[in-house]
Amino acid sequence: MLFIRPLLFVLLFGSLLLGSCTGYQKLLKSDDVNKKYNAALQYYEKGDYARAGTLLEELLPLLKGRPESEKAEYYFANTNFQERNYVLSAYYFKQFYDTYPTSALAEEATFMYAKSLFRDSPEYELDQTNTYTAIESLQDFLNQYPESKFRPDAENMSRELQTKLETKSFEGAKLYYQLRYNQAAVIAFNTFQQQFPASAYNEEAAYLKVAAQYEFAKESVENKQRERYLEVVAFYQNLLDTYPQSKNLKAAETMYNAAREQLAKLKPEDAAASK
Repeated sequence: MLFIRPLLFVLLFGSLLLGSCTGYQKLLKSDDVNKKYNAALQYYEKGDYARAGTLLEELLPLLKGRPESEKAEYYFANTNFQERNYVLSAYYFKQFYDTYPTSALAEEATFMYAKSLFRDSPEYELDQTNTYTAIESLQDFLNQYPESKFRPDAENMSRELQTKLETKSFEGAKLYYQLRYNQAAVIAFNTFQQQFPASAYNEEAAYLKVAAQYEFAKESVENKQRERYLEVVAFYQNLLDTYPQSKNLKAAETMYNAAREQLAKLKPEDAAASK
């Protein structure tokens, strides 16, 4: 007897679920456009975006030319976004604001297009083509709707994507250094500092550039060492001037002193030969 009530509950719940599924299957097979449309809106409002999206996808070609078409197209784009189909949601949001540029939903659709691209942006280790596209789309939105209520969100997303690009660039340069490709590392750190002058990574980049240049100078042929050790001195001075409280200053100073010692040992003819 103790198991009867739980069993009845399970059976009742199962029958209700089956009935619900059966009702949905009937809707899919129905030719009643209005009934399907109203059901799609109900599913959408309940947050059942999978069923709403399936119904709306069937309805879109049937609603062409009708007043309901505008809302249906926007909702269909958003069902894809809610289901994390970001490539599709970006496509349909763009299609929406291209089709209905004067719609009350055009601004939000433009924002959601950019937000879809933002969500589709990969981890920093991967190719960042999509990230650049997302940044451009967010900037286009900000230019088009400078007073939008979505502006703070758009700006935050843009900053997050910029940080991702910074991270990729910095970690790429750092990887060169870790692999002991020291000349390539110096070039990459220079490029990073030029592209992202306000980056939070710049202090570490300035130190690693000293370290990479020092290793590069050490491994160079003798007639090239003087000019390369002079670069170590210059990079250290830049680090000292820009980040006088850097936690890496002591380590950099050790390399700076070693570079100066090597410069003192190099013969004058070595300097002439390096020119």
